[in-house]
Amino acid sequence: MAELKFEITEHLGVLSENAKGWTKELNKVSWNERPAKYDLREWSPDHTRMGKGITLTDEDVEMLRKILNGEEIEDDIDESAIL
Repeated sequence: MAELKFEITEHLGVLSENAKGWTKELNKVSWNERPAKYDLREWSPDHTRMGKGITLTDEDVEMLRKILNGEEIEDDIDESAIL
């Protein structure tokens, strides 16, 4: 299995910390030398190990921000075609 390369390019904040010192963080992370994306996951105290998480594009984060702020979101899904 190929080695996973990552670099935290920007630390945006800590959401919580568990009893073992792992922190749930929002960061910008470059995976395998690709452009950095928003990343939400738990990290060991020295940031050498990580838990499962999610990566988000700039567009994903903007949509999430709108959802959390309760803004009306336009979609381009034709709901009549589904029903």
